[in-house]
Amino acid sequence: MDFENEPIVWRPDDEAIRASRLGQFLQHHGLDDLQALRDRADRDPEWFWEAVVRMLDWPFATPYEKVMDVSRGIQFPQFFVGGTSNLALAALDRHVEQGRAEKVALVEETEDGRITRWTYRDLKKAADALAHGLEGLGVTAGDRVAVYLPMGKEAVTAMMACAKLAAIVMPVFSGYGASAMATRLHDAGAKVVITADGFTRRGRFVPMLDTARKACSEVPTVDCLIVVDRAGTHPTLFEGEWDYQQIVEAAGETPYPTRIVPSETPLLLIYTSGTTGKPKGAIHPHLGFPLKATQDLWHAFDLRQDDVFFWYTDMGWMMGPWMVYGGLITGATLMLYDGTPDFPDAGRLWDMISRHQVTVFGISPTAVRGLMAEGDEFVLKHDLSSLRILGSSGEPWNPGPWRWFFDKVGGGRCPIINYSGGTEISGGILSAFATEPQKACAFNGPLPGIAADVVGDNGDPVRQAVGELVIKNPWPGMTRGFWQNPDRYLDAYWSRWPDIWVHGDFAYVDAEGFWYILGRSDDTIKVAGKRLGPAEVESVLVSHPDVTEAAAIGVPDDVKGESLVCFVVAREKPGLEEELALYVAEHMGKALRPQAVHRVRELPKTRNGKVVRRVIRASYLGESPGDLSSLENVDAVEWVKHTGRNQTHDKGSV
Repeated sequence: MDFENEPIVWRPDDEAIRASRLGQFLQHHGLDDLQALRDRADRDPEWFWEAVVRMLDWPFATPYEKVMDVSRGIQFPQFFVGGTSNLALAALDRHVEQGRAEKVALVEETEDGRITRWTYRDLKKAADALAHGLEGLGVTAGDRVAVYLPMGKEAVTAMMACAKLAAIVMPVFSGYGASAMATRLHDAGAKVVITADGFTRRGRFVPMLDTARKACSEVPTVDCLIVVDRAGTHPTLFEGEWDYQQIVEAAGETPYPTRIVPSETPLLLIYTSGTTGKPKGAIHPHLGFPLKATQDLWHAFDLRQDDVFFWYTDMGWMMGPWMVYGGLITGATLMLYDGTPDFPDAGRLWDMISRHQVTVFGISPTAVRGLMAEGDEFVLKHDLSSLRILGSSGEPWNPGPWRWFFDKVGGGRCPIINYSGGTEISGGILSAFATEPQKACAFNGPLPGIAADVVGDNGDPVRQAVGELVIKNPWPGMTRGFWQNPDRYLDAYWSRWPDIWVHGDFAYVDAEGFWYILGRSDDTIKVAGKRLGPAEVESVLVSHPDVTEAAAIGVPDDVKGESLVCFVVAREKPGLEEELALYVAEHMGKALRPQAVHRVRELPKTRNGKVVRRVIRASYLGESPGDLSSLENVDAVEWVKHTGRNQTHDKGSV
């Protein structure tokens, strides 16, 4: 992708900027523009984060004495020291108390078409009842409660009930098998698991309860399994198992008194898969993850109370809790869907957006590429005029799919808020903004409050050159470490340069100040000394009319150090692999001609659509692929292994 020659394709009008959340924030603080805000926030982070909690009108029961304390080091900051509150006060209780009880809090649609609408009063009633039930089962402050549920109302209820109790909620990806689930439960020392009998995927029943039972049998700390009869199978329960509906009905309608806790009290334990070793449990406090998520949604996405907010994700991924916490703190309406995006056909998401009048919608670039391949007609037959903001996260874009999303889904009028960060960040490092001009695939730059930079091998800032993405100040959303493993946390982010967070992404800033993510730095390919981001190669490949998806890796080469090998999901066509190798060489130079192009049935991806290149590379080379528990399609690994076993290193293969 030629970053320097990409045109600006969208600009907001002045009135929209003034009316936006960010515009109003700038006006209130007498700042001229977004960059002026970034500069002031970087110089004075305590001023900025105090301004954020005031912007959000965060309900403190006891006022804080100090905004930020780094006496334990920048790696372990504390925020809003001395203050007491609770996430549930900000996300739920205050809406009911301040006259918004009848506002719709969530709309749920299951894959088989069942629809539920709950008001904030309904959600509070359910969360209070579950909190009473959990307390009756012996759950106390600090206990870990795993939520292994589809993306639906019970999952949101559990998130709020745990907060009210001051228990630590641990969302678990709904697609995990028993072994992956047990690993996380054991590491966390989980006491309770909340699960469902099952759900449907492409019309087929998926028995969650069987998986949960098997996982719990391997974890001695789990003494209670709560089961939601979500699919209507009326499962027989055994000793140590409890019916969710009976628990909440037994509690009646007695409000649960939300526990007031210090600001740094742990709220959320969310696991991410490492490239090696066991998964990492990122710890987040009550005024950490939720605060950062909401600030990003207000400043970048311009989320408002009257929005219907739908992000296609799972509660076990960061974007699930991010949507729930940020959306509810805002007082918006959440749209929840627990099915596949193309069932019964590729119009499912667009149909739901139209029927439920979604205004802010987010999805991964990979999911867009898959839906784009099904043709325009599935989008064009639906009225998507309710959309105001589009969003994307999870991986770098390619220009063709980005423009399709912008033109066909957004009608050329909705900005795409390209958003990149991570579980340990509690949201974004970089973002596009609803108030700023847009280029395809680009970010406008760091979120305010994130002192991000791009640095070279010596740690000095670089522009118009590829470098490491780093952060130089603490922020409330940064993880407070990995569960029971602070050394691993320090090694992962703080070991390269003193007091600098190294995120592990390669980034680039163009001459006009637009930022780009080029992929994970450990995915980077170095051919004959030239450092190459896989997204750059993949953008070329998916621009070919026969290619739907692509992944690029580097493999050892005695002469060049590394050679480029590509994998494509493409239509069957004689000689296509050789054609694609020449196509890459034509666009990127003869020196970067792939050693091999392999056509595969599918690429290994996570549930939220992120292509896992480390798995592709290891499988292709016959090495251990490491943790595969986050993959949606483990079978895809076998296709990559097959190409590796049959590789010739001088021509494409199928």
